[in-house]
Amino acid sequence: MRLALALFATLSTAVLPEPVLASADAALARVVAQRLRGDRTGACLAVAVVERGQVARAYQCADDRAPVRIGADSAFEIGSVSKTMTAALLADLIRQGNGSLEDPLSAWLPAGTKVPAYEGQPILLRHVVTHTSGLPALPPGLEPADPDDPYARLDAAALLASLGEVRLAAAPGSDFEYSNYASMLLSYAVARRAGSDLETLLARRLFAPLGMTGAYIEAKPAQVRAAVGHRPGAAVPAWHFATDLAGVGGVRATLEDMVRYAQAQLGWIEAPIVPALAATHAPLSEQPAMGMNWMRVPVNGRTTLMHEGGTGGFSSFVALDPERQRAVVILSDTSWTATGGLGSLGLHLVDPAFPLGKPRREVAAAPELLQALAGEYQLQGAMKMVLRPRDGRLYVQADGQAEQAMGHDDAGDFHALQVDAVLRPQRRADGSYGFVWSQMGAEIPAVRVDLQRAPPPVLSAQALEAYAGSYPLMPGFVLEVRGRDGRLHAQASGQGEFALDAVAPDAFEAPAYGIQIRFLRGADGGVRSLELHQAGQVLRGTRQ
Repeated sequence: MRLALALFATLSTAVLPEPVLASADAALARVVAQRLRGDRTGACLAVAVVERGQVARAYQCADDRAPVRIGADSAFEIGSVSKTMTAALLADLIRQGNGSLEDPLSAWLPAGTKVPAYEGQPILLRHVVTHTSGLPALPPGLEPADPDDPYARLDAAALLASLGEVRLAAAPGSDFEYSNYASMLLSYAVARRAGSDLETLLARRLFAPLGMTGAYIEAKPAQVRAAVGHRPGAAVPAWHFATDLAGVGGVRATLEDMVRYAQAQLGWIEAPIVPALAATHAPLSEQPAMGMNWMRVPVNGRTTLMHEGGTGGFSSFVALDPERQRAVVILSDTSWTATGGLGSLGLHLVDPAFPLGKPRREVAAAPELLQALAGEYQLQGAMKMVLRPRDGRLYVQADGQAEQAMGHDDAGDFHALQVDAVLRPQRRADGSYGFVWSQMGAEIPAVRVDLQRAPPPVLSAQALEAYAGSYPLMPGFVLEVRGRDGRLHAQASGQGEFALDAVAPDAFEAPAYGIQIRFLRGADGGVRSLELHQAGQVLRGTRQ
């Protein structure tokens, strides 16, 4: 059922001369082209940089010889950026006196629903919106009938029933684990508490008051066209969600809709939902730093709110810089999930101190790399894979599956030609290789099982102290290194701590994250700096 739309709120800004707007658009287009042109993903991007006096927009494709297949009327799947909208609806209900972040999740679900607790400690709503509920990433037993549309057959009844199969491993609030499962439960709970289906609730409380005339879940407005999603090299079907679960990632929106959303987040639009938007920004947890479904990211001494999204055929990025009164929106009609998302372009547009990155282009893999990778591997918590070189190309075969060919790009990654997946080689200090398999947002480390290795050594407290310190890697982004229990541990600004294994003199690894750290010494023999190698990139920091 569609409700009559309320009068749209208007944004009062100075009217800029058209040449100024054109200049801003052209400048943005040049930056986007520098990152996108020739990229092997073949993606098309809709990008906006939002400032109080102007909005710069760009629509570009990786292949600048092909027609631009997106435009102002294109509605993109925004994926997990939808979670920030669910958070806004929750904050709105709380402001109306209809609940609290300290409420148990169970109080917002039907009576009798078996919600897991840990030693009597319940999951609270604050745990859900900070991804510290302890619930796994996906419902147990979720086996999609169609991997290209994985959530289509999941309904509320099955989602609620699956809670009875979950056992929490730690107290809610103690550990960060990104959970689409918890977010689907929240989406359902918010709609239920509001007494409305989620699409109607979004239209009435968020989309209509903010002037987001092209945003929807299933009821597409007549004036917009649904963009076609892609994985690199092929079009893919759209994703579908049960309406009341769609707050996890089921919203579609145009670039202009997301510009309006960003303007409202910065407080420039007058609407009843705006105080609730502001409430979602407040800090709720520290490891990592989060508001209500917003990551609070340090950038050059400021706190920037960010969220990325991805579905089978789309990626998105939204960043809000309240101190500078600025926002960045990127919508892609192609999934960038396996290649690390839209962060390099997005962060650069947030602050030019972040490197822009460059397009990934197809190149042949070195024969010696192909030979070094050949072997049998075990994926952590998953199947085995065999890697074989043949005719200048790498072939991958997982247990029980057909062999598939891999392409190779100048970032050093191999990529599947039939699915959106990346194999990222990880050269160990001893010269051997492992890899990280990236697919559907999961980063799964793999180790050789046809080679025997000794366990990592336990280091003395004195040896560990030689590496301990603070290493700034980028403005506002510092890696803290400390020793404990015979191992090094590292923690980046706003992120959780991870352990490092010694693999060679001054070389350490965190295989679960595909991270290698190499410490560099000065003329006096003391550690002076480090290099952090991950996903084909190298960040360097001098010890403080």
